[in-house]
Formats: sequence, structure tokens, C-alpha cells
Amino acid sequence: MQILTQKDKKAYEEFLINNERCNFQQSLEWGEVKQAWKNEIILSKNKNGKIVGAISVLIRKMPIFGNFMYISRGPTCDIYDENILKDLTNGLKELAKRYKAFALKWEPDIKSNDKEFREIAERLGFKINDNAKDFSEGIQPRYVFRLDIKNKAEDEVFSAFHQKTRYNIRLATKRGVIIKEGKREDLKDFHKIMEVTGKRDNFMIRPLSYFETMYDKLSPNHLKLMMAYYEDKPIAGIIDIIYGNKIWYLYGASSNQHRNLMPNYLLQWEMIKYAIKQKKDIYDFRGVVGIVDEKHPQYGLYRFKKGFNAEFTEFIGELYINYKPITYKMYKITEKLYKKMAGVKNTIKGRKIS
Repeated sequence: MQILTQKDKKAYEEFLINNERCNFQQSLEWGEVKQAWKNEIILSKNKNGKIVGAISVLIRKMPIFGNFMYISRGPTCDIYDENILKDLTNGLKELAKRYKAFALKWEPDIKSNDKEFREIAERLGFKINDNAKDFSEGIQPRYVFRLDIKNKAEDEVFSAFHQKTRYNIRLATKRGVIIKEGKREDLKDFHKIMEVTGKRDNFMIRPLSYFETMYDKLSPNHLKLMMAYYEDKPIAGIIDIIYGNKIWYLYGASSNQHRNLMPNYLLQWEMIKYAIKQKKDIYDFRGVVGIVDEKHPQYGLYRFKKGFNAEFTEFIGELYINYKPITYKMYKITEKLYKKMAGVKNTIKGRKIS
């Protein structure tokens, strides 16, 4: 085990981007996007000095409680090689000592039904919290839709879409919706539309500066901003992240005008076609709620993503180690109160808007 140094950065980038378990949130660039956190990467090497495993950790000082460690997705390795996972876990313990962290939270890119990984994680000292059902119960979505496009042709992928999804894509084209790749200056239009979306769907959005930082750190190789126009006016947009063998739909926005033209369907199809041309394996639509109920306020998002014939994927949830149990318990109580207050605030704001 060792902590990533400057001399290993290139080797780590190559290891990550060529690994089938590659995730953009484990990249050096994503660590730079998360400027409020300190980023450390733990490496596991074989006897020849070659990287065989890695995990990227974000560290942040929480008022009163001290340093908190968080791992977003990962690990990048053979997830059934217990020796590698043990090496990485020992690295996490060393990192916790160095930063005097009170707890570690990890939301890995592991499916919930993976019993073998679950057993290994528990043997290594991780506790597992896997009862989250809604967006607000984790930092990363517990449930996503993933479209398998590996070695598939456009016609094959398109024909597998739900009939209504195919109809809406054709409708957008027929009605004159035009899709263009956006530049940095187009983030302003995207953010304005995002603000409209946030008010309509009652969720908080990040400031424009966050998207500009993301663009600066990840484009042009790892980020695409795609905008939909009608009569030369922007009406919708998406931000997708490209890394390794996958593409992730990260953010989407649509104005209240011309929603009947179905621009979001055409935006997704254009990016899926791009992913196919780039010979990617997976197009990840990202989060949906785990409660499949037509009365749920987020059911429309579930139905939209499901229409692309993607696989409903459930992750294992939250792994954690509380290095300082009493401090961690107090932190969790405070975290619950904060989320509850934030939820009430958003509800009140939504009522005022409506």
C-alpha cells in the first residue's frame, strides 16, 4: 500500500482509464472538481511495482467533529481479490490516522446482490447500511439505470427502446429541435435552464461556478455539454461525463417552454449514439428512486429513463467504519437533523414558487 505521489499520476490515470471498473469519480480530475475536499489516492501494487488496485478518497473537516473521509464509487481492482482489498483497507486506516478522521463512508460501485464482495467487506471490518430508498438518503444514488451498448449497433439499440421513447425522439426531430455541442460560454444558458428545472421540480441546484470548474477540469476529453435549440433558442441541455469504457448522464435541464417537443429524448439519443461510435460498454443514466410508485414525485424520471431499455441497477449501499464511535454517533444525529431541516426548507420554497 502507498499514497499516490506525483511520479505515479500518469500510471494511475492509465490504470483507471483501462480498467473495466473505471469510474469518473475515482479520477484525478474529479478530485480537482471537489475543491472543498482534499483528495488522496491509495494504491496497491504487485511485487513488480505495477498498480493492481486503487481507491480515491475525499477528506473534509466537519465543524465540531473533525475530519471525515468519503469514497465515491470505486474500488478500481478485482473486487474478489481479498489481498488487494485488504491492502487498500489498511491504507484507509493509515489515512484515517494521518488525518485523525472520526469516520469513513464509502458508496461503492458494487451491485446489492453481490454476496461474495459483501462477505469480504464485512471480514475487512466494514459495516453495511443498505436500506436507502430515496435520493436524499445517500450522497450517490443507490439505484440507477444502465444501458448496455457493448458491441451493439445504433439500430439494435434504438429498436429496443420503448415505443413511446422512439416516438418522442422522432417527434423532436420532426418538429425542428436541433442538438449542438455546447462550449464553456453556453454553460450560462444551461444554468439558467437548470434554475427553471430546479424550481419546477423542487430541488436545489449548484452555482454556475461549479459547472464552470467541472468544464475546466474535465473538458474536452471527459465532458460534453449538449444543448437543444428550437428556433435558435436554447430549451434544454445535458452534461455527460466520458471516462474509460463508460459515459454518465450527470446533469439535465429543460425549460418550461416547448417541453412538448421532447428535446430531452433527442439529447439522450444523440449522446447514446456518440457512446456507440466511441465503442463504450455502458451508458449510465444515473439515479432514480428505489420506490417504484406512480404517485412518487420522481416517478416521471424513472419512467423516462426506463423507456431507453436500460437495466435497473441497485448498488450495495453505504459501507462505513466509525474510527471514533461516539463522535460518529453524534455526527449521524446532526446529519439527520440537517437533512430534515433542508427537506422542510425545500418544501416551503416549492410551495412559495407554486
